[in-house]
Amino acid sequence: MESVNAKYVSQKISKTRWRPVSHSSLQQPDIFATGSWDNENNKISFWSIGNHGSSDMEDGFEGDPQLLCEHKHDGDVLDLQFLDQDRIVTTSSTGAVTIFRHHQNSETISVSQSWPRVHRYPCDNAPCTGVVCSSPEIVTVGEDGKIIVFRADQEGVVRVIENADSSTIHAVTYLRTTEILTVNSIGQLKLWDFRQQSNSPSQILSLSGDRVPLHCVDRHPNQQHIVATGGQDGMLCVWDVRQGSTPFSLMEAHSAESGVRH
Repeated sequence: MESVNAKYVSQKISKTRWRPVSHSSLQQPDIFATGSWDNENNKISFWSIGNHGSSDMEDGFEGDPQLLCEHKHDGDVLDLQFLDQDRIVTTSSTGAVTIFRHHQNSETISVSQSWPRVHRYPCDNAPCTGVVCSSPEIVTVGEDGKIIVFRADQEGVVRVIENADSSTIHAVTYLRTTEILTVNSIGQLKLWDFRQQSNSPSQILSLSGDRVPLHCVDRHPNQQHIVATGGQDGMLCVWDVRQGSTPFSLMEAHSAESGVRH
Protein backbone atom coordinates (compact mmCIF):
# COMPACT_ATOMS: atom_id res chain seq x y z
CA MET A 1 0.00 0.00 0.00
CA GLU A 2 1.29 3.49 -0.86
CA SER A 3 1.87 5.76 2.12
CA VAL A 4 0.83 9.42 2.29
CA ASN A 5 2.65 11.80 4.59
CA ALA A 6 1.00 15.07 5.56
CA LYS A 7 2.73 17.95 7.31
CA TYR A 8 1.15 21.10 8.69
CA VAL A 9 3.30 24.07 7.63
CA SER A 10 1.25 26.98 9.06
CA GLN A 11 1.14 28.90 5.77
CA LYS A 12 -1.01 28.90 2.65
CA ILE A 13 0.92 27.28 -0.21
CA SER A 14 0.26 28.58 -3.72
CA LYS A 15 2.88 26.67 -5.71
CA THR A 16 5.28 23.76 -5.30
CA ARG A 17 8.01 22.51 -7.63
CA TRP A 18 10.49 19.64 -7.50
CA ARG A 19 14.12 20.65 -7.92
CA PRO A 20 15.37 19.12 -11.19
CA VAL A 21 18.09 16.48 -11.19
CA SER A 22 20.65 16.08 -13.95
CA HIS A 23 19.68 13.85 -16.88
CA SER A 24 22.68 11.63 -16.17
CA SER A 25 21.74 11.14 -12.52
CA LEU A 26 20.01 7.95 -11.43
CA GLN A 27 18.68 9.64 -8.31
CA GLN A 28 15.07 10.60 -7.82
CA PRO A 29 14.28 14.23 -6.86
CA ASP A 30 14.19 14.62 -3.10
CA ILE A 31 14.11 18.42 -2.69
CA PHE A 32 11.19 20.67 -3.57
CA ALA A 33 10.38 24.34 -3.21
CA THR A 34 7.15 25.99 -2.12
CA GLY A 35 5.81 29.52 -2.35
CA SER A 36 3.10 30.98 -0.13
CA TRP A 37 0.26 33.44 -0.57
CA ASP A 38 -2.25 35.42 1.50
CA ASN A 39 -0.07 35.29 4.61
CA GLU A 40 1.08 38.20 6.74
CA ASN A 41 4.63 37.35 5.65
CA ASN A 42 4.96 35.27 2.52
CA LYS A 43 7.94 32.98 1.97
CA ILE A 44 9.77 30.81 -0.48
CA SER A 45 10.90 27.59 1.20
CA PHE A 46 13.02 24.57 0.35
CA TRP A 47 12.09 21.14 1.73
CA SER A 48 13.65 17.70 1.67
CA ILE A 49 12.02 14.30 1.83
CA GLY A 50 15.42 12.56 2.11
CA ASN A 51 16.90 11.20 5.31
CA HIS A 52 20.10 13.30 5.27
CA GLY A 53 21.54 11.24 8.07
CA SER A 54 18.79 11.93 10.58
CA SER A 55 15.30 10.76 11.35
CA ASP A 56 12.48 12.54 13.10
CA MET A 57 11.08 9.96 15.49
CA GLU A 58 8.56 12.44 16.84
CA ASP A 59 6.78 12.66 13.50
CA GLY A 60 7.11 8.91 13.07
CA PHE A 61 7.25 8.92 9.26
CA GLU A 62 10.35 8.24 7.26
CA GLY A 63 10.57 10.79 4.46
CA ASP A 64 8.38 13.37 6.24
CA PRO A 65 9.22 16.74 4.60
CA GLN A 66 11.90 18.61 6.50
CA LEU A 67 12.34 22.37 6.12
CA LEU A 68 15.84 23.17 4.85
CA CYS A 69 15.65 26.95 4.56
CA GLU A 70 13.29 29.81 3.75
CA HIS A 71 13.38 33.43 2.65
CA LYS A 72 10.89 36.30 2.84
CA HIS A 73 8.97 36.99 -0.36
CA ASP A 74 7.34 40.35 -1.08
CA GLY A 75 3.75 39.76 -2.14
CA ASP A 76 1.99 36.50 -2.96
CA VAL A 77 3.95 33.88 -4.89
CA LEU A 78 1.85 33.46 -8.03
CA ASP A 79 4.20 31.15 -9.92
CA LEU A 80 7.45 29.30 -9.32
CA GLN A 81 9.89 27.69 -11.77
CA PHE A 82 13.41 26.31 -11.39
CA LEU A 83 15.98 27.95 -13.65
CA ASP A 84 18.57 25.27 -12.80
CA GLN A 85 19.46 23.12 -9.79
CA ASP A 86 20.48 26.10 -7.66
CA ARG A 87 18.23 28.93 -8.83
CA ILE A 88 14.47 29.37 -8.82
CA VAL A 89 12.34 32.15 -10.30
CA THR A 90 9.25 33.53 -8.57
CA THR A 91 6.52 35.86 -9.79
CA SER A 92 4.69 38.13 -7.39
CA SER A 93 1.35 39.83 -6.91
CA THR A 94 3.41 43.06 -6.69
CA GLY A 95 4.44 42.67 -10.34
CA ALA A 96 8.00 41.66 -9.46
CA VAL A 97 10.12 38.83 -10.85
CA THR A 98 12.88 37.46 -8.59
CA ILE A 99 15.62 34.85 -8.92
CA PHE A 100 16.52 33.14 -5.64
CA ARG A 101 19.63 31.05 -5.20
CA HIS A 102 19.66 28.01 -2.93
CA HIS A 103 23.09 27.57 -1.30
CA GLN A 104 23.13 23.85 -0.65
CA ASN A 105 26.32 23.82 1.46
CA SER A 106 24.98 26.28 4.03
CA GLU A 107 21.26 25.59 3.41
CA THR A 108 20.47 29.29 2.93
CA ILE A 109 18.62 31.29 0.29
CA SER A 110 19.68 34.62 -1.19
CA VAL A 111 18.29 36.95 -3.86
CA SER A 112 20.35 36.53 -7.02
CA GLN A 113 18.49 39.00 -9.25
CA SER A 114 15.29 41.02 -9.01
CA TRP A 115 13.15 43.04 -11.39
CA PRO A 116 10.62 44.98 -9.28
CA ARG A 117 7.29 46.19 -10.71
CA VAL A 118 8.00 45.04 -14.26
CA HIS A 119 4.34 44.16 -14.66
CA ARG A 120 2.25 47.23 -13.95
CA TYR A 121 -0.71 49.33 -14.94
CA PRO A 122 -0.30 53.06 -15.59
CA CYS A 123 -1.17 53.84 -11.98
CA ASP A 124 -0.48 50.64 -10.00
CA ASN A 125 1.33 47.31 -9.89
CA ALA A 126 -0.10 44.42 -11.93
CA PRO A 127 0.24 40.85 -10.63
CA CYS A 128 2.77 38.75 -12.54
CA THR A 129 0.74 35.60 -13.08
CA GLY A 130 3.11 33.14 -14.79
CA VAL A 131 6.71 32.29 -15.65
CA VAL A 132 8.54 29.75 -17.78
CA CYS A 133 12.32 29.24 -17.91
CA SER A 134 14.79 27.95 -20.45
CA SER A 135 18.09 28.94 -18.88
CA PRO A 136 19.28 31.62 -19.16
CA GLU A 137 16.02 32.96 -20.62
CA ILE A 138 12.99 33.75 -18.49
CA VAL A 139 9.55 34.67 -19.85
CA THR A 140 6.78 36.13 -17.69
CA VAL A 141 3.15 37.15 -18.24
CA GLY A 142 0.76 39.22 -16.19
CA GLU A 143 -2.63 40.73 -15.57
CA ASP A 144 -1.44 43.77 -17.54
CA GLY A 145 -1.47 41.70 -20.75
CA LYS A 146 2.31 41.97 -21.19
CA ILE A 147 4.86 39.33 -22.15
CA ILE A 148 8.35 40.14 -20.81
CA VAL A 149 11.60 38.35 -21.66
CA PHE A 150 14.62 38.41 -19.32
CA ARG A 151 18.04 36.80 -19.21
CA ALA A 152 19.38 35.61 -15.87
CA ASP A 153 22.80 37.06 -16.70
CA GLN A 154 21.49 40.56 -17.56
CA GLU A 155 20.12 43.27 -15.31
CA GLY A 156 17.80 44.82 -17.87
CA VAL A 157 14.75 43.51 -19.66
CA VAL A 158 15.48 41.87 -23.02
CA ARG A 159 12.07 42.36 -24.67
CA VAL A 160 8.60 43.57 -23.80
CA ILE A 161 5.46 42.87 -25.82
CA GLU A 162 3.37 45.67 -24.33
CA ASN A 163 -0.08 44.84 -25.69
CA ALA A 164 0.23 41.10 -26.08
CA ASP A 165 -3.31 40.74 -24.77
CA SER A 166 -6.25 42.96 -23.91
CA SER A 167 -7.17 40.59 -21.07
CA THR A 168 -5.31 38.86 -18.26
CA ILE A 169 -2.71 36.33 -19.37
CA HIS A 170 -2.94 33.48 -16.89
CA ALA A 171 -0.08 31.16 -17.86
CA VAL A 172 2.81 30.61 -20.25
CA THR A 173 4.88 27.65 -21.43
CA TYR A 174 7.50 26.94 -24.08
CA LEU A 175 6.40 25.11 -27.22
CA ARG A 176 9.85 25.10 -28.81
CA THR A 177 13.09 26.96 -28.12
CA THR A 178 11.89 30.13 -29.84
CA GLU A 179 8.13 29.74 -29.37
CA ILE A 180 5.86 30.15 -26.37
CA LEU A 181 2.17 29.55 -25.69
CA THR A 182 -0.03 31.76 -23.53
CA VAL A 183 -3.62 31.38 -22.28
CA ASN A 184 -5.91 34.21 -21.27
CA SER A 185 -9.13 35.09 -19.49
CA ILE A 186 -11.28 35.02 -22.65
CA GLY A 187 -10.48 31.40 -23.56
CA GLN A 188 -7.73 31.94 -26.12
CA LEU A 189 -4.53 29.95 -26.63
CA LYS A 190 -1.92 32.08 -28.41
CA LEU A 191 1.33 31.02 -30.07
CA TRP A 192 4.21 33.51 -30.13
CA ASP A 193 7.35 33.17 -32.25
CA PHE A 194 10.25 35.21 -30.85
CA ARG A 195 12.09 34.98 -34.17
CA GLN A 196 9.56 37.45 -35.54
CA GLN A 197 9.90 41.14 -34.73
CA SER A 198 6.13 41.52 -34.78
CA ASN A 199 4.32 42.00 -31.48
CA SER A 200 1.39 39.92 -32.71
CA PRO A 201 0.85 36.20 -32.11
CA SER A 202 1.59 33.87 -35.01
CA GLN A 203 -1.50 31.79 -34.19
CA ILE A 204 -4.64 32.16 -32.04
CA LEU A 205 -6.66 29.10 -31.01
CA SER A 206 -9.97 29.13 -29.15
CA LEU A 207 -13.05 27.10 -28.38
CA SER A 208 -15.81 27.81 -30.88
CA GLY A 209 -18.20 30.38 -29.43
CA ASP A 210 -16.75 29.98 -25.94
CA ARG A 211 -14.97 32.61 -23.86
CA VAL A 212 -14.39 30.61 -20.69
CA PRO A 213 -11.05 31.65 -19.09
CA LEU A 214 -8.12 29.28 -19.54
CA HIS A 215 -5.96 29.09 -16.41
CA CYS A 216 -3.08 26.78 -17.29
CA VAL A 217 -1.22 25.30 -20.24
CA ASP A 218 1.47 22.69 -20.85
CA ARG A 219 2.85 20.83 -23.84
CA HIS A 220 3.39 17.10 -24.28
CA PRO A 221 6.96 16.15 -23.25
CA ASN A 222 7.63 14.16 -26.44
CA GLN A 223 5.14 15.50 -28.99
CA GLN A 224 5.60 19.26 -28.80
CA HIS A 225 2.63 20.06 -31.04
CA ILE A 226 0.23 18.47 -28.52
CA VAL A 227 -0.88 20.91 -25.84
CA ALA A 228 -3.21 20.64 -22.84
CA THR A 229 -5.12 23.50 -21.21
CA GLY A 230 -7.30 23.73 -18.12
CA GLY A 231 -10.34 26.02 -18.01
CA GLN A 232 -12.36 27.78 -15.34
CA ASP A 233 -15.35 25.61 -16.20
CA GLY A 234 -13.44 22.46 -15.19
CA MET A 235 -12.78 21.40 -18.77
CA LEU A 236 -9.44 19.88 -19.78
CA CYS A 237 -8.74 20.47 -23.48
CA VAL A 238 -6.11 18.81 -25.66
CA TRP A 239 -5.00 20.73 -28.76
CA ASP A 240 -2.88 20.00 -31.81
CA VAL A 241 -1.35 23.39 -32.68
CA ARG A 242 -0.62 22.19 -36.23
CA GLN A 243 -4.28 21.49 -36.97
CA GLY A 244 -6.53 24.55 -36.92
CA SER A 245 -8.28 26.48 -34.21
CA THR A 246 -10.21 24.07 -31.98
CA PRO A 247 -9.15 21.30 -29.56
CA PHE A 248 -9.48 17.70 -30.69
CA SER A 249 -10.25 16.38 -27.22
CA LEU A 250 -12.41 17.68 -24.36
CA MET A 251 -12.58 16.09 -20.91
CA GLU A 252 -14.48 17.12 -17.82
CA ALA A 253 -12.01 17.58 -15.00
CA HIS A 254 -13.38 19.81 -12.28
CA SER A 255 -9.88 20.59 -10.96
CA ALA A 256 -8.49 21.47 -14.40
CA GLU A 257 -8.18 25.17 -13.59
CA SER A 258 -5.69 24.44 -10.80
CA GLY A 259 -2.90 23.34 -13.11
CA VAL A 260 -1.70 21.16 -15.97
CA ARG A 261 1.68 19.49 -15.59
CA HIS A 262 3.30 16.58 -17.41
